[in-house]
Amino acid sequence: MADCRNQTAITEFFLLGFGDLPDLQILLFLMFLVIYMATVAGNTLIVVLVVADQHLHSPMYFFLGNLSCVETCYTSAIVPQMLASLLTGDRTISVSGCIIQLYFFGSLVATECCLLTAMSYDRYLAICKPLHYLTLMNIRFSFQLAAVSWLNGFLGITIFVLFLSQLIFCGPNEIDYFYCDALPLIELSCSDTHQVILVDFILACVFTLPPFLLTLTSYMCIIATILRIPSTTGRQKAFSTCSSHLIVVTIFYGTLITVYMLPKRDTLRDLNKVLSLCYTVLTPLVNPLIYSLRNREVKEALRKAFSKCGFRKNVQRL
Repeated sequence: MADCRNQTAITEFFLLGFGDLPDLQILLFLMFLVIYMATVAGNTLIVVLVVADQHLHSPMYFFLGNLSCVETCYTSAIVPQMLASLLTGDRTISVSGCIIQLYFFGSLVATECCLLTAMSYDRYLAICKPLHYLTLMNIRFSFQLAAVSWLNGFLGITIFVLFLSQLIFCGPNEIDYFYCDALPLIELSCSDTHQVILVDFILACVFTLPPFLLTLTSYMCIIATILRIPSTTGRQKAFSTCSSHLIVVTIFYGTLITVYMLPKRDTLRDLNKVLSLCYTVLTPLVNPLIYSLRNREVKEALRKAFSKCGFRKNVQRL
């Protein structure tokens, strides 16, 4: 932290991103463009299927539709800016634009944490309390869980951004990242950052740690219940109902925790960037593939949709 009494406040940051790879800028642009288009198309298709197909009008697929919507939005908060910088070479972003990007990205990631918890609770009721599932997880309650997830995600980051916006930035103004994240931004401030760091820690404990612990607890109960099923066929059938979600949860939390628990050393900076790409760019891409390839109902809905569009020959291969 520096004394900013005799310094001029800066108005923009430089997102260094992949600037150390000048010969690969066009290749990276094309790669991320294809990934982004596939991500938006895949997640939008999931949302359309959930809305249009009556067989997918259940709490599990309602949460899946919300998850796909969140992932489309939070990858859109980062990737277009990154694509523009790769194409034009302009890596500047205004201070206010950086905080806005952090606000939407952080809110949507926090929302995803809550939605994954709601989905794990849904699978817990389906496997551990099957006789009471329809009573406990009705449409009204699933709507309430989804609404609380969105509200929780945006409320926590709103409080943090209110404190962050009070900081003064007077140089240096280079962020060695491809998007605006909280810690690199705080490190560049020449104001007293103890309060905003404390707020960040408290909000993380209140808004993101409980969803993670609840998700972990739900799957511990689910796995324990599945292991008590006597027949192999019964165990396989029960596990198949939650395997897709378990894979998604493992990928999301695995990369997220690794990124923020990894020591902040110069030697690990490139590894940190790669891991950040995993949960910001690649996870939203693979999630639709995981659900569509491992879920019988989603594959059936895809067959029906393609059949209506006249792709009957190709449908048979799905």
